[in-house]
Order: sequence, then structure tokens, then C-alpha cells
Amino acid sequence: MRRIRSTTILGVVRDGYAAMAGDGQVTLEDTILRQSARKVRKMERGRVLVGYAGAAADALALFERFDDHLRRNRDDLRRAASELAREWHADRSLRRLDAELAAVDRERAVLVTAQGDVVESEDGIIAVGSGAIYALSACRALVRHTDMDPARIVRESLLVAASLCVFTNDQITLEEIRP
Repeated sequence: MRRIRSTTILGVVRDGYAAMAGDGQVTLEDTILRQSARKVRKMERGRVLVGYAGAAADALALFERFDDHLRRNRDDLRRAASELAREWHADRSLRRLDAELAAVDRERAVLVTAQGDVVESEDGIIAVGSGAIYALSACRALVRHTDMDPARIVRESLLVAASLCVFTNDQITLEEIRP
């Protein structure tokens, strides 16, 4: 089955400041369908940033469920992510969804997968999608060796990923939560 896919998302938490960015590319196998998709959103009154990689329609369905879990758990990112993962893994219809969610707040960065995994980043950096390894590598170097703010770090890191990964472009959407 051919799937429409969205690609690279990168989030950084540093000193109570969080930023998340996504490239704009949407593909159907090896064809670019759209170059300016918006894959990062603010949730829960701007206190949580969420981005997705994978099948766009599947991810949008998960956004709604995740937003509900955030509201019910009073912005507790870790708990909302755990409940979404448990629901996603347990429900047969949800289990077929092909997407990954990355989320950050001012304190943590987490990844939620269809397999029921919730991975909390040790270094405050989270990346998903085709260009994730490139963006993650650039991001870790910038975090370790510069004093750039998270917004600039994610932007520069995604530009590196776009220069290396054919499924990542430089049409970046960026959201941030300032201290």
C-alpha cells in the first residue's frame, strides 16, 4: 500500500526553553506532494509542542487523542504520553496507525510510538522521521558546543538534515515555549 508520509521533526529543551521544528515535505514514495506542510503544533494553551512523522492522516488522528490526554492530565506530558501509548497499543484500530509523535514542554522531550513505547530523552533532544538521525546529530553538536537558544538550534539542525536527506526539505515550521 502506498502511503503519504511526512518526514523530519526535531525538538529541544534547554534551560526551561523549548523549541520544536519540522520540515515541510510530504511524500508519496519518491514523489514530493507538498513542500510546506505544518507538522508542529502548540497544544494545551501553548505549554506543549507536538510534532509528527509518518502517515499524515494517522498522525492527525493521534494529535486529537494526545490533546485529550494532555487536558485530562493537566499538562503532565509524561503521563499523557504514557496513556496515549497504552491506548494506541491496546486498540486494534489504532494499532494500524503509522506515525510517531514527538512532544516537548519546558522540562522534557518524549517520543511516543505505535508499539506502546514512550521514550523520554536524557539530553532534552528528540527527533523523528526520515532525516531524524541527521537532525539529531547536528543538534547534539550544537547543544554541546554553543550557547544558541533552542529555536536557533532546531532551525540550524534541520537545515543540516535537509542538505543530507532527500526526504527532508528546508521549508521549516518552528514553534517555541519561552521561559
